[in-house]
Amino acid sequence: MQQQAPGVGEALEVWIDQDLCTGDGICAQYAPEVFELDIDGLAYVKGPEDELLQAPGAATPVPLPLLTDVVDSARECPGECIHVRRVQDGAEVYGPDAE
Repeated sequence: MQQQAPGVGEALEVWIDQDLCTGDGICAQYAPEVFELDIDGLAYVKGPEDELLQAPGAATPVPLPLLTDVVDSARECPGECIHVRRVQDGAEVYGPDAE
């Protein structure tokens, strides 16, 4: 029996820890629909209306078609500041705190 990757088929959300963000912009290159660099040089997630969510710990849903791009962003981030978690229980499935 083949196992699915964590998060596939589950509602996921992503957030960025700006205290760890290095401002490299890799996330915005992988998934510009989800991430954007602000004038302060740090990356933020974008809300449903493309507004930057700048409150600490602000999260946005991960659209299923963009899951691979968001996961790649979390894996490639030099600051290890991108966290993808399940909405249902808050467990991190991709990012520095994933098990």
